[in-house]
Amino acid sequence: MQNDIVLSMKKICKTFPGVRALHDVDFTLRKGEIHAVMGENGAGKSTLIKVLTGVYQKDSGTINIEGADGEITIRSPQEAQKYGISTVYQEIMLCPNLTVAENIYIGRYKDPIIQWRKTYKESGKILESLGIPANPKQQLGSCSLAVQQMVAIARAVDMDCKVLILDEPTSSLDEKEVKMIFTLMRNLRSRGVGILFVTHFLEQVYEVCDRITVLRNGELVGEYEIESLPKVKLVEKMIGKTLDDLSLIHKKEEAYKEDTAPAYEAVGLSSNVCTNSFDFKIYKGEINGFTGLLGSGRSECVRAIFGADKVSGGEVRIGGKKTRINKPIEAMNKGIGYLPEDRKQDGIIEDLSVRENIILALQVMKGFFKPFTRSEAEAYANEFIKSLGIKTPSADTPIKSLSGGNQQKVILARWLLTHPQYLILDEPTRGIDIGTKVEIQKLVLKLAEEGVSVTFISSEIEEMLRTCSRLIVMRDRSIVGELRGDEITQDKVMSTIAKGSERDEE
Repeated sequence: MQNDIVLSMKKICKTFPGVRALHDVDFTLRKGEIHAVMGENGAGKSTLIKVLTGVYQKDSGTINIEGADGEITIRSPQEAQKYGISTVYQEIMLCPNLTVAENIYIGRYKDPIIQWRKTYKESGKILESLGIPANPKQQLGSCSLAVQQMVAIARAVDMDCKVLILDEPTSSLDEKEVKMIFTLMRNLRSRGVGILFVTHFLEQVYEVCDRITVLRNGELVGEYEIESLPKVKLVEKMIGKTLDDLSLIHKKEEAYKEDTAPAYEAVGLSSNVCTNSFDFKIYKGEINGFTGLLGSGRSECVRAIFGADKVSGGEVRIGGKKTRINKPIEAMNKGIGYLPEDRKQDGIIEDLSVRENIILALQVMKGFFKPFTRSEAEAYANEFIKSLGIKTPSADTPIKSLSGGNQQKVILARWLLTHPQYLILDEPTRGIDIGTKVEIQKLVLKLAEEGVSVTFISSEIEEMLRTCSRLIVMRDRSIVGELRGDEITQDKVMSTIAKGSERDEE
């Protein structure tokens, strides 16, 4: 087996001011294997990758790679590529305005004059050999996200790649697109490429990986063959606690009553991005959710409810009284909070501190000409840092320095501080670790018990089944069904989507 090793990292240490990010971490990658690196946010996964790719310099430890003469030192991403180490990140770092072929070869042209015929021919061979359904001459931006991700992988692999690092490549893809990526990964594995795969989706790990390395608090927990580590044991090793897999979440089916006026009700609501108007209602203490495939219109519906997109029609009632919500501040003043799907783009203010991000919504409602005192802001921030278990050096720390899960907790704190009557959570657990996911789901159930109405959206259907007592099923930006009680199963959701498809074809 020793001859199969393409990459070996031994006793890797990395420390930042006040933080020990990695301590004596080992990692071994074989030729032709897909190896998952798992751990909660802050476990050290990103730091390990950045050390391997030369973004960070290790404090101590050794790195060896096949073909190199002894221990190597990687000082930059460009140097990592020279050793055959390529990385594809969650955010596609290509040029959508250029062709597929140009993206594969950009920055790698050796001749002063580009030979376009040769470029298209060679890139076509690469795409065909990897089974990527794209034309070399088509603009990359016209391709689906999955194909764009595959082109990024093709570019990385074509640069004499021995080690391919895939950092959350499937987080924004639907089930069909994920299978396309997995087919490509298996293709590369059969060619002898070693793949380091980072993901928060447990199901994906068990579908495509051969081995798992688990990190926790910057230390190595262990390295395991996939067959020897059941999912429950993996979760336990990641969070350092023993868990009963069947009792993580317990929703209460009768947590709300429908014999009163809905807490919020919309009739014929539409916005400038919703192609179809829709009816919707939610009761006090209810947790419901919009479910459907990516692109079905889930986020567009809740953005219309919150007034985040321009409302073009419909009638809204809160507590049975007719009202108007055309912009977010009107929704906020009516007791509605909204955690958006895109945390980076629409949620956090990166350069502001944790404290400033927490008080932001309440300050907007109060008015910027009536600022909180420093002591008031500190008290609010410290209250939620403690109650939500936000891991941060201090309330003054810039939020961009926090892990994704802790950033998400800060946004939740922002809305909880406003004491909302109705809280909309769009993908609140995307890209965060399993422990934080469980914490957020338990918090949602607790809020419902306290009388808060919650609309919960997640691409992970298991979360919806565990959390929601009523599901609104969507397809092609239209509501095609509603499920509750014993009807809420994965099979029933998919069959309802399929029936909606059949109805469209009639």
